[in-house]
Amino acid sequence: MQTRQMHEIIHMLYSLLNNSSRFFKGKLFYGWYLCLLFGVIIWIGTSPLFHAMGIWAVAMERSFGWTRFQLSIALSFTRIEGGILGPIEGYLVDKYGVRRMVFIGLFTTGLGWIFFSQVDNLGSFYLAYMLIAFGQGIGGWLALNTLINNWFSKRRSFAIGLANSFGRIGALAIVPLLAWAIDTDVPNRPGWSLTALGLGIFVVAMAYPLTSLIRNKPEEYGLLPDGNVPEDNKNDSSKTSTNPTVDFTVKEALRTKAFWLISLGHGLTAMVLVTFMLHLAPMMIDKSYSLQTASFVVAVYTGVTMAFQMIGGYVGDKMPKNVALMIFSMFLGIAVLVLVFGSSTLTVAYIFAALFGIGFGGRNPLASAIRGDYFGRTNFGKIMGMGALPMNFLMVIGPIYTGYLRDVTGSYFTGFLGLAACAFLGAFLFLFATKPADPIREGIILRR
Repeated sequence: MQTRQMHEIIHMLYSLLNNSSRFFKGKLFYGWYLCLLFGVIIWIGTSPLFHAMGIWAVAMERSFGWTRFQLSIALSFTRIEGGILGPIEGYLVDKYGVRRMVFIGLFTTGLGWIFFSQVDNLGSFYLAYMLIAFGQGIGGWLALNTLINNWFSKRRSFAIGLANSFGRIGALAIVPLLAWAIDTDVPNRPGWSLTALGLGIFVVAMAYPLTSLIRNKPEEYGLLPDGNVPEDNKNDSSKTSTNPTVDFTVKEALRTKAFWLISLGHGLTAMVLVTFMLHLAPMMIDKSYSLQTASFVVAVYTGVTMAFQMIGGYVGDKMPKNVALMIFSMFLGIAVLVLVFGSSTLTVAYIFAALFGIGFGGRNPLASAIRGDYFGRTNFGKIMGMGALPMNFLMVIGPIYTGYLRDVTGSYFTGFLGLAACAFLGAFLFLFATKPADPIREGIILRR
């Protein structure tokens, strides 16, 4: 009975959104609903792997005895896939629309988790990781940020920050929940295999209902970004965007210094993030903390991240985004130094989590929004995809090198210290990524 009622509710919402133009032109701009939808999709499609990869790593290590280096290679495969397919993913999103690509991505991710539940050797573990990562690449971060970029201009940074904050609400709950479910030290828990199977079935089941609510661009409903309508723009210039931007082509963007500085700065800071997402929980296990305690530390930085994504988005709409990116990226470096040189107490771990969350959350929406401000909306997905090449290459190096150093030296000290240096370097690259000059086409300078 409950299943039937759920289907009726979903059908009613689907019919409402497809047949009622008033819904899109009501008092609340539909872009804000898409921010919430962004969060829900991130929660079920990305958070169980991205935020909980350290939890899964501990479970695999205990179940099969794999080394930290071997576990790190799984993450590297996902980044190599993202680097190679990033430009293709961006092209597909721009050509076929966000809605279609997110559906394919969620469905593939769900199948990946089902396959993950049957892993019994290192090779199948790598394949499962790659399948999940492929689904997330097709319909995850790149596609959803393109969606928000399409619907917002003047308030782009805040909207991206709000959308990501909604996603962190789910992550805040799911990491401790997964740690509880797959903890091998406690009897009578579901375990990693059954948990992965249930997760996969759930994601597959939710793929269509969620993506049926996506609308690719406001122009499809007679609107402009931020809720403006063409008639209003003709009669009231105050409603037009205060951030008019020339739409760069991919080639034009690649010729700018800003594109490469943003991509490298994004890659260096993202390398720090993904490395800690993988190695933080195993490091705490090394220090004799429980898996559940490690999940609480992850939950703390996730909660702080959630708050500072909105703060970062607000700040990014009030000051130059490259400066804001530099400031928040510095917090990442400081957080790592606190963890490296602080004592091995739980208090230090929570201080690290708070500083890490400030840097992670503040930087996250700005790294996407700055590309929209600099390069426009038309080719946003393609330009983001091209930026994934250097970014994912750097994200491959961090987790593998850190895992290798830990296996060789028995400590994370050297690897984490190198990550702190990368965070500070990325911060300064962001600072020098100033807005590019208007492109010149056939001898005509396009004006903003």
